[in-house]
Amino acid sequence: MLNKIGLPGLGLSAVVVLGIFGRGKISSLMGEVGKGITSFKKGVSEGKEEMEAAQVEEAKDITPQPTDAGSHPKTELNVEKDKV
Repeated sequence: MLNKIGLPGLGLSAVVVLGIFGRGKISSLMGEVGKGITSFKKGVSEGKEEMEAAQVEEAKDITPQPTDAGSHPKTELNVEKDKV
C-alpha cells in the first residue's frame, strides 16, 4: 500500500504536517534529531577508542624478565654441601 504513494502523496503529507505542527516546531524537532545523531556518533567513536585501548592492554609483553642467579630459590647454591 505504501509503495503507491508517489511524489504527490509525499508532498501533500509534508504540507499537512507543516500545517499541523508549524515551521518552528519542525525546525526545533530536526535540531534535536541532529543533536541525537551527533551524540550517537560521538558515543560510537568513544566506544571504539575504549575497545582499542583494551586490546592494547591485552597485547602488552608479558615475557618474564631475567633475574639474578642468586635471587631465585632454585639457583641458590649450598656452599656447605659442595665442600668435601
